[in-house]
Amino acid sequence: MCGIAGRILSAPGKVGRDLVDLMQAQSHRGADSTGFAIYKIPRDSGYTLRGMGFDKASLDTDMDDFTNVLRDHGSDFLSDPTVITNDEKHYCFRLEISDPGNLKAWVADADTLSDRIEIQSCGRSLEIIKDTGSATDVADKHGVRDMIGTHGLGHARLATESSVLPNASHPFWARPFSDVAIVHNGQITDYFTKRDQLERQGYRFLTQNDSELIAVWVSDQMKAGLTMEQALKKSITSIDGVFTFMISNPGGIGFAKDRFAMKPLVVIDQNGSLAAATEEQAVRRVFADECDVINYDGPSLTGIWGVGNRKLAA
Repeated sequence: MCGIAGRILSAPGKVGRDLVDLMQAQSHRGADSTGFAIYKIPRDSGYTLRGMGFDKASLDTDMDDFTNVLRDHGSDFLSDPTVITNDEKHYCFRLEISDPGNLKAWVADADTLSDRIEIQSCGRSLEIIKDTGSATDVADKHGVRDMIGTHGLGHARLATESSVLPNASHPFWARPFSDVAIVHNGQITDYFTKRDQLERQGYRFLTQNDSELIAVWVSDQMKAGLTMEQALKKSITSIDGVFTFMISNPGGIGFAKDRFAMKPLVVIDQNGSLAAATEEQAVRRVFADECDVINYDGPSLTGIWGVGNRKLAA
């Protein structure tokens, strides 16, 4: 039942505002949580982190321990952390850090704290913002409408199997690959088998949400030498279930639909400006003038939408 969305601008602008509009239009598809993956102008060095702590009473201790792990890997804060708290027990944070000596090793050590404090995105350009509540709730709390970037993803979640927790919401970061995010509508029926295979390769999962698997699986395929196009096509026959998902990196957005084509996807694409969503009425929020809508209603469909002249690649 979840709603997904993607947005690409022809030039950097208020992509956050457009993603909020796309998700407000689909809020009826899931009010448990809402999330956004936004790609800003890439930084030359260092990473931007977004994450969450699960007990704001322990914020100072959490941050001290997190800082120690960071410094153990030769990295440090580039600016003071931004921490967002509200009436909820959890808190959210945004950090800018210098390059760790080994990103994968640092992520692995940072994840030892994940029962208290969790990194939810790491990127030169990617920032994932997700929280409980509607698109309006999350946008107001985190200032999403004012975020400037080139493209991004959105998701409204109706929890079906995994818990209704803010860290179990979408988008998911493809840890430990920087700047890769996923949104998904559907169900992966061989989730536990695929997860076990990836865990045996050393990957770590922090939730029981089947969507977290897709981002890591696609990224692992590309690490093994496949192009994004090849990995998306392989997902159709390799991942069992009903799904439509979109995966993004700094170069753009790719998508895949399963062999049964049960989860819809519609797109408006005009001169490098694109909006994609589960429902047509959502993309019409962004493109108010009369224009053609592409309905990707067939089975086993994949595609890639690039940003400008960039190549969509890991």
